[in-house]
Amino acid sequence: MPRSHSSHAALCAAPLLAFVLPVNAFTVSITPGTPTVYLQVGVGAFSGTLQGGGTPGVNPTVNVVSVTVPAAQVGTGTPQTMSTNSSAANSFWDNRVFCSPPAQLYVGGFYRRPGGGSGGGSALLTAAVPSVLSNGSGGTISFSQISWASSGLGDAGAQPFPSGTFVAGSTQTIGSIPRNEWAESCHTFSYANTAVVPAGTYTGTVVYTLAAP
Repeated sequence: MPRSHSSHAALCAAPLLAFVLPVNAFTVSITPGTPTVYLQVGVGAFSGTLQGGGTPGVNPTVNVVSVTVPAAQVGTGTPQTMSTNSSAANSFWDNRVFCSPPAQLYVGGFYRRPGGGSGGGSALLTAAVPSVLSNGSGGTISFSQISWASSGLGDAGAQPFPSGTFVAGSTQTIGSIPRNEWAESCHTFSYANTAVVPAGTYTGTVVYTLAAP
């Protein structure tokens, strides 16, 4: 079974100027078994639900998170809320509605391995972040202009994949999943809008990877 899995989220921004760039915690213990990791960023693939004995699949879709900034607002420093083209709202754990697309992007998965107890480490979720979004004509926007707030419908407590800001040109830690747990959060993205840039559509892709020890 796989020990790591990657998923992509494309972000883009376009000034009109338009900038098109690509709630509280839910974690639950799962039954130990064959070493497996499953990661879902945006839409995913699953036969049934994990709680009901279902199994994960592979979905090649790359979801986009975007925002269009009105010309009069470009570079004013007023944050712009982004939206996603993902339709993922329900959790594959138990099929309950957990996120609110298009405002939120689902991020979740599980880490399973044999045995109980507290040993075995955690699966680490990282994001490979480019330095900039580019419009293809020499214009760029730093990825550090994009941040997210983490939540989930009906949640309370700390998020497994907490709020944060992309660190441009890095591989940064987004969160972790302890052994034999399912974890998920909903991310609402925001563009800081502190840079004055030429009109265009700015794009870049962040690659999320869940890897187990």
